[in-house]
Amino acid sequence: MPDKKNLLELLLEHEVISEGQADEVKNISSAKKKSVEDVLVEEDIMSIEEIVRFKARIYNIPYQYIEGGKVKEDALNAIPFEVAKNYGIACFDKSDNKIKVGMIDPYNSKAIEAVNFLVKEQGLEAEFYLISEDSLKKIFERYGNLEKEISSALETRAQEEGREDISEEKTEEISGPSEDVAGAPVARIVSVIIRHAVEENASDIHIEPMQKETRVRYRVDGILKTSLVLPKSIHNSVVGRVKVLARMKIDETRIPQDGRIRLIINKNEIDFRVSTMPLMGSEKVAMRILNLGKGIPKLEDLGFSSKVLRVVNKNIRKTFGLLLSTGPTGSGKSTTLASILSMLNKEQVNIVTLEDPIEYYIKGINQSQIKPNIDYTFANGLRSILRQDPDVIMVGEIRDNETAELCINAGLTGHFVISTLHTNSALDAIPRLLDMRVEPFLLGSTLNTVIAQRLARKICPNCKTEIKISPELLSVVEEELQGVPKELLDERLRELGGFDINDMKKAVFYEGTGCSHCSNTGYSGRTAIVEIIDINDEIKEIIMDSKRRLKKSDIEESQGFITMKQDGIVKCLQGITTIQEVLRVIQE
Repeated sequence: MPDKKNLLELLLEHEVISEGQADEVKNISSAKKKSVEDVLVEEDIMSIEEIVRFKARIYNIPYQYIEGGKVKEDALNAIPFEVAKNYGIACFDKSDNKIKVGMIDPYNSKAIEAVNFLVKEQGLEAEFYLISEDSLKKIFERYGNLEKEISSALETRAQEEGREDISEEKTEEISGPSEDVAGAPVARIVSVIIRHAVEENASDIHIEPMQKETRVRYRVDGILKTSLVLPKSIHNSVVGRVKVLARMKIDETRIPQDGRIRLIINKNEIDFRVSTMPLMGSEKVAMRILNLGKGIPKLEDLGFSSKVLRVVNKNIRKTFGLLLSTGPTGSGKSTTLASILSMLNKEQVNIVTLEDPIEYYIKGINQSQIKPNIDYTFANGLRSILRQDPDVIMVGEIRDNETAELCINAGLTGHFVISTLHTNSALDAIPRLLDMRVEPFLLGSTLNTVIAQRLARKICPNCKTEIKISPELLSVVEEELQGVPKELLDERLRELGGFDINDMKKAVFYEGTGCSHCSNTGYSGRTAIVEIIDINDEIKEIIMDSKRRLKKSDIEESQGFITMKQDGIVKCLQGITTIQEVLRVIQE
């Protein structure tokens, strides 16, 4: 498509009008403050359809004249009225698996994205045509009172579902658009938003009111991206539909609410944890997506190196003590613990968990969901677990002093405890627990392993390209590799096929150029970058000595230690991720 130019310039350039006509139109347009198109029509120089046909030829887009706005109802309903009105588009024909969509602005890329987003749910493919504003207005007249029907359908649905006695565990199926969904445009929009999020492997959905529109964003591979923009006028109806599905109070908009939706999408059972929050005049919706049928990956598949795996395997054989996985929200801690639980899951071992929420269902393990609203907290649940004859206890998160003390005491009394903690590094976990009033001698006696991790996006294998990095980034690589213990570096270099650290000029780096497989991001999937502390006798002594503070140098002296950043740099040399991505997740 050519660069956007002034219409008069294009008409002159293609000799459709003369210079005299162009000057006349320009003067009248300026004097009467009317658009060039209006003046061309009023002065009988060109008709509106001739102008649109000319634009279509210039922009290389098919032109369509819609006589009298005659459009079949099934074609019209392919795109909800509010979306059509918001983007200045309309569907005017539908046959088999294709629809024809008219638009008045050839540069409206958001409209094209929105249409493709919505019709994919119906298994349709869209073709775009340029039509006149008159044609669009006539098509809109065909919608009739559809705007009222949207609200009416949603309200009726809400009333019907409000009368049902539905348990929390009821599962609905949206594997395809049902008659009900097809008949209610807002319900269909919500169905499309949910389905596409699952298909794109998103972890969260955000439905956010903006000043003039509603923004729908997905968090994919840890990054939020806008996937759909809807008109603001439909926002409350969309939020209402989500509330109906989540069994929330529809008329309560003043306070935050939490709910849950369980759906079957493409034959997979998906759990959505829904949260609403009142903002200025509207509510925001956030939905966490939990795929209940998703298999649990092994640690090596997550990106754990052989050195980290050795430490984990050695320590999970112990029958007592504490293993911690640390990192910020969304760093993969729960997945790591689920992988470790799978390794421990045997018939002769009684494993009990306390989780919020339960993200992975593991056959053979007793998993319990905490419910703070009825005072079933991690601390209270942990007291009950100790009466269940457990061998292994998993506590979803150590959030307070009471839970920390109970975990330590459980680890001391013959139970193997695993849990998570929000700290920036493995080393930070120890002072954090001490700040929670855990006695140093108890912590030193109980703590076995601390894992810290982040998730870095992997380079898309379909558009992976070799690149040269800047001298500044190359110096970062050299500096980090110099700090890796020689025996561990030699082991990792063998994984690289004998790469020579002394000749960094031969180092090869990669990036993704962007393609349809990765939504033009250059990344697809994520890998863990990890550091691990094996709490050996030397470190235990330092922890138990209240006059000393454990330092990174103490860890390096007592064992081979690779930081998260160093682990990430090695993964860059392996062609798994990029240096920019490693620096982003380490926040440097």
